[in-house]
Amino acid sequence: MKTTGRRWITAFGLTLMTAACGSSDAPGTYSVEESPAPIKRRPTPVTEFTPVELEATVDDFVAELNEHPNAPMHTEVLLKILSGFFAPVATAANRAMGELRMTGNVVGRLEEPGDQEKAVALQNEQIAQTVAGGAEAIGIAPFGEGNASGIDAAVEQGVDVVTLDADVESSKRSIYVGTLNKEAGTTAGETLLPLLPPGPGTVIILGNANPVWVTGLERTKGAEDVFKKAGYETLVVQETLTEMGDEEDAATMKAEIEAADPPVVGMIGMFNEAYRCAMAAEAAGRKDIAIVAFDFDPKTVSYMRKGFIKATHTQRQYYEGYLVPYILYGIKNIGLDATRKILAPLMVDDVRVNTGLDVVTADKIDAYNDHLDALGVNQ
Repeated sequence: MKTTGRRWITAFGLTLMTAACGSSDAPGTYSVEESPAPIKRRPTPVTEFTPVELEATVDDFVAELNEHPNAPMHTEVLLKILSGFFAPVATAANRAMGELRMTGNVVGRLEEPGDQEKAVALQNEQIAQTVAGGAEAIGIAPFGEGNASGIDAAVEQGVDVVTLDADVESSKRSIYVGTLNKEAGTTAGETLLPLLPPGPGTVIILGNANPVWVTGLERTKGAEDVFKKAGYETLVVQETLTEMGDEEDAATMKAEIEAADPPVVGMIGMFNEAYRCAMAAEAAGRKDIAIVAFDFDPKTVSYMRKGFIKATHTQRQYYEGYLVPYILYGIKNIGLDATRKILAPLMVDDVRVNTGLDVVTADKIDAYNDHLDALGVNQ
């Protein structure tokens, strides 16, 4: 593997923003002595992208919870940022908290974090503040393994913790909810592989080689293994986590396209900024390069419509955000083992809930937009 390193630093925003449960999804209020009304889900429109098994599992969860006297609880969901990729997570978490009549907030930054280690440290402080503020349970999208100490400190004080989007396997969190990153990388690699011409050839992977970001490394490695096994050369370009990342990464990859031997035949972006691969190919005048992406960023969609990106892989982040409050509520009210039993159809082991991926090809853009509109989370 050849790796092109990129820097991880930028001005680090410390401003936080909270998206409190409110509006039509606001929780009701009642005293501990009162019996709350049965939990009632907001109806989910059915489309060709609706995850049927996942929806059925949530319905089973609600039915079981309604068989028990459920106590009100205070929950906080801590996200990396409230916009872009995490906007559907925030919307869904608020919606679920409203259905469960929880008190609490969905919290996230106003801008993208740049320095990974600083982001980890700040999030650990945020966990401690949340516990001190009386949270009984926390859902968290962690920045990396460095968040294990913050999570463990919360658990030791009796606060249940569920991770989403990225896991911290070394921590005492109860459950992880989201994409299985190595498997997701493999799926994306297998989407691109049949689009490539016969080797020899080089595949550029816009991904992660920084060991601080373990889950990003796993996803990148999952895709890389597919191409290596098929006999292609691979070049991992470290994604730049700065506001200038679009231009920097596109310029880096354009130079690699022009210099590669054997020639570049494919490109794959492993994260939300996957459209940078298409920017580089366009700048190099190489529309012939097969490209696949991750997530459903508007820029990715634009390049799909222009014919540069053949398919993208979306992570069902709405369902990540929606499941977490239900799981935390279940752990408190019916116990961890009973919660795991209900979630069994979605679990790959005792701690990981796999929300799966949607593979969206260029001819399905409008259908997928309709699906997101039906959920009320179009990015």
